[in-house]
Amino acid sequence: MSEKLDKFERLAEKRVTETIKKIRLVGNLANKNNYEYSEEHAKKIIETLDDEMRLLKSRFKEELQKESKSFSFRK
Repeated sequence: MSEKLDKFERLAEKRVTETIKKIRLVGNLANKNNYEYSEEHAKKIIETLDDEMRLLKSRFKEELQKESKSFSFRK
């Protein structure tokens, strides 16, 4: 396994696991027994997280597209 791949996998596992935990903590804010919030608060949180996910997907998609594009007159 290449050093870059090993580093990617190690960091990805750690960062994604940490992110999942943080998202679950944000989800805990939905408990109306413990917190008070408006629908607007909830929408803003969800929209912000959705925007970040779109950016993340875009970044990975761009990298994949860079790798796979090629040009040839032959089939």
